[in-house]
Amino acid sequence: MLQTDKTEPKAAQTMSSTELSATLDNAQPDNDPNVLIGHLTQVRGDGFEARLLPLDSDSPVVKVGDHEVLVGQLGSYVSIKQNGIRTLALVFQDIEKSEADNSEPRSAGKSRSLALIPLGEIDEKGSFQRGIRSYPTTGAAVYTVGVDELKPIFMKFRGYRFNLGYIPTHPSLAVSLDPSALFGRHFAILGQSGSGKSWAVSSLVQRAIAAMPNAHVILLDLHGEYCWKDDQGNAHSAFKPGTVRAIDARELEIPYWLMTFSELIDLLIDRSDDGSSTQIAFLREALYVLKKKSALKLGIDNISIDSPIYFSLADLYKSFKNANEQRGDFGKKQGALFGQFDEFLVKLQSKLSDTRYDFLLKPKHRNNSESLSGLLRDFVGLGKPKSQVTVIDLSPVPFDVRPGVSAQIGRLAFEFNYWNPRNREFPILLLCEEAHAYIPRESGSQYDGTRKTMERIAKEGRKYGVGLGVVTQRPHELSETVLSQCGTYICLRITNPDDQSYVRDLVPESEGDLTNTLAALGRGEAVVMGEGAPLPIRFQIYRPDPEPNSSDVDYHKHWKDGLEDLDVENIVDLWRRQGR
Repeated sequence: MLQTDKTEPKAAQTMSSTELSATLDNAQPDNDPNVLIGHLTQVRGDGFEARLLPLDSDSPVVKVGDHEVLVGQLGSYVSIKQNGIRTLALVFQDIEKSEADNSEPRSAGKSRSLALIPLGEIDEKGSFQRGIRSYPTTGAAVYTVGVDELKPIFMKFRGYRFNLGYIPTHPSLAVSLDPSALFGRHFAILGQSGSGKSWAVSSLVQRAIAAMPNAHVILLDLHGEYCWKDDQGNAHSAFKPGTVRAIDARELEIPYWLMTFSELIDLLIDRSDDGSSTQIAFLREALYVLKKKSALKLGIDNISIDSPIYFSLADLYKSFKNANEQRGDFGKKQGALFGQFDEFLVKLQSKLSDTRYDFLLKPKHRNNSESLSGLLRDFVGLGKPKSQVTVIDLSPVPFDVRPGVSAQIGRLAFEFNYWNPRNREFPILLLCEEAHAYIPRESGSQYDGTRKTMERIAKEGRKYGVGLGVVTQRPHELSETVLSQCGTYICLRITNPDDQSYVRDLVPESEGDLTNTLAALGRGEAVVMGEGAPLPIRFQIYRPDPEPNSSDVDYHKHWKDGLEDLDVENIVDLWRRQGR
């Protein structure tokens, strides 16, 4: 963060009032449409400070071309010119100083200074390049930047026709992103509850499929916000008909036999149990034997413990039960594993008896290895009907099973393109809502298998055409590995200091000060930083059409004129059946 009235950092260049006044006589070029507003008084590696010239009137508005510009407005841009080099900077802070703030006397009682974040350089052709190659020195002239000068910068990605929003200070300027950099190098949408994350997701996907009709997006919907039914049973979606297919995770049937060994451990074994290491070792042995037996029927000789091959859960239970009850010497001696699996058998039997797990442990359709092709077609949008967006509704799924199911979907997307010979021609985006709930930062949790699966996608997915988008309201609770692999960050309103600090550490140092503006963002307003944008931008996201089912409950309306009674018996029945 720039320090404007404290001891100056080492290596910063500063300029006194006397030196500044000597530069005020510099004439502004006649052919320059922009307006000279000040000069640099401090230059640092991560930021500048400029002192503004006195204005002729009390209004800080100047005219640049046909547009009026408010001098020093936060989030606006300025141009720093020196020796033929133009540096573009973002106004981060507006400071008014009195004589008491400065060691040198002033003719006027007060002066204004701007804290600036350097963004990049503009060459003689008007092309923008990120990063500063030649730093200006103190005394460099600071000019306003009009719409005409900004247009070439934002035109850089305009050819993709992928516009996500507009600049509030210049509404005519659309914010165009680079879809290959955004989706191919992963991205994160960060913002607290109510900041507009669902709007951002809906708008982003809507505009992606409009610009790229052959998109393939898999959206994990934890709360039924993107596809839902009203009280009359009518289906609604945040995406236009013909572009989306909504699938209940229970009907999709992602069965237990597709889970990796690590995911099966998370589901069936309590790692804190004293006998967990023995259970894990035996599970590996029994699982391999059962899969090997099925593989031979398919004509496959070599498999691994994670090969997607069907095995009977009943046979697995029987293997553990036999080992747990094994005796030798005509029943006189207990076997080596006698009584070691009592807790495992109880836990497995409990899950088998729990109807909430039927979609996972008792599949009706995905009960053989041959059914895998149909499952893959469904969730990548190649089933019937085909669609660009597949919304997998996880809201009816038991809370403690969601991480495992989410991990399976992510892993299937990765494995699908890993083994797809044409993966570079068929890129997939996996979009994870409420990612902190199942991709935790801390290791050693019950979601270790899920976290490792998503981290593998974050680290390796780019090579095989699998992009990852994570959406969260608690960035510091999300896997650090996943977030650090994201090339673009779309940050909505964040007021929690821990989350702000965490985001600041993720972005480049020169853009870290932008995180201080996150608490002041309005609903649907965001700051985008990273490779997917031409430069760090504060912008307003276009309103999605149609909108997701994420609006806040209207307490005033429903408490004033709402229901006077409810069908409590129906509520109880739904609760008992565990079906919404």
